[in-house]
Amino acid sequence: MTWYAQAGTPEIACALKYDARTETAELTLTQAHAPTPGEPRKKPLHIPVKLGLIDGDGGDMDLTLATGERLAAGLIELRKKSEKFRFRGISSPPVASLLRKFSAPVNLTVERTDAELAFLMAHDGDLFNRWQAAQDYAARVLTATVAARAAKAHAAKERAPSPKALIEALAVTLADRDVAPGYLAQFLTLPSENDLARIIGRDVDPLAVHRARKVLRKAIATRLHEPLADIYRRMETPGPYSPAAEPAGRRALRNVALGYLASRGKPEDVARAATHFAASRNLTDETAALGVLSEIDAPERVAALARFYERWKGDHLVIDSWFALQAASPLPGTLTTVKRLTRHPLFSIKNPNKVRALIGTFAVGNPVSFNRPDGKGYAFVADRVLELDAFNPQIAARMLSTFRGWRMLEPVRRAAAKVTLQRVAKVKPLSNDVFEIVSKMLE
Repeated sequence: MTWYAQAGTPEIACALKYDARTETAELTLTQAHAPTPGEPRKKPLHIPVKLGLIDGDGGDMDLTLATGERLAAGLIELRKKSEKFRFRGISSPPVASLLRKFSAPVNLTVERTDAELAFLMAHDGDLFNRWQAAQDYAARVLTATVAARAAKAHAAKERAPSPKALIEALAVTLADRDVAPGYLAQFLTLPSENDLARIIGRDVDPLAVHRARKVLRKAIATRLHEPLADIYRRMETPGPYSPAAEPAGRRALRNVALGYLASRGKPEDVARAATHFAASRNLTDETAALGVLSEIDAPERVAALARFYERWKGDHLVIDSWFALQAASPLPGTLTTVKRLTRHPLFSIKNPNKVRALIGTFAVGNPVSFNRPDGKGYAFVADRVLELDAFNPQIAARMLSTFRGWRMLEPVRRAAAKVTLQRVAKVKPLSNDVFEIVSKMLE
């Protein structure tokens, strides 16, 4: 019942030690709880932790505690602030897979080497943990790449990490025909630019993050071109459209493969995306192909956008996707495009769906263009917020909340965002909704 009576999300720190002489492994779990208003000191929670210890061949070891108790379900229970669990009969150094099947809603802190993450990516029997290992490893490579480039810009000597080991680990799962296509589509998807910004936490350069992610995607596409092309061919789903899980998973994986292949930027890859768009027999594939093309500065992009518009201009919900894909494009001219689209006959500043599709996507889904170092992206969104505030303060406040991460930006962008927020705060009159948001942001 303490879970219901006590606020906050606990954090579990984990440490695993292996003793080859006694063939034992000792897992130490420590729970920590940050103070919350009215609760400066927290009680330990009863936390179920489902785990596996994986041997060098990728199989789960039998789990027997030093007391002789065998854990057939792999479940241990943390009841105190810190506890040690010793396992016997461990004949080789294990790698721990923790919190399997979402056994508890906690944050997990565990130190892992690159080799351990790559190993879990290839062998963990718990699919969520396997995906999480891929996310953690990719985020580690990407954030280290951003840091190395920032150091280089300041004349420091720091080499960017090689993505080779990560790509080889991806290749193992890519070749596993037993993995469901829908899962593999998620497994291959890298952490988003916004996720990476949150991980970096301070002095974030959104353009550097974008470039690091773009380079890694191209490296993956180049090294794994043949298996990705094979997946693209095999995952074609003939026949009528079905929303069932199996064909939906195949479509998702095929579209992920299409995006990777196009990231190489070669003419044949652009042509493949254009052909995919033209031959699409359902809106899922059509929109996915348009999303791929929207990031490529080529005639095929212009043609696809025009064709999509002509086909769907009578369906306002689908046209929202047309607005959003253009607003999310990282191409240099996107701000100009978005300004032009605010004057489009099918756009209305008084239609919340259109505002979210165009302006909201630009501010949230396009870190590069929104966070321009010249501050013009901020100025554009702020102007739309003030325009909205006159008749829809709730939507205006929601659009203004897209600035909430401004303090973690690098100094030039941070200063530009602050100036923009201060400009909004000085406007009279200002709705209570917008005033509350901007005041809190500037505290």
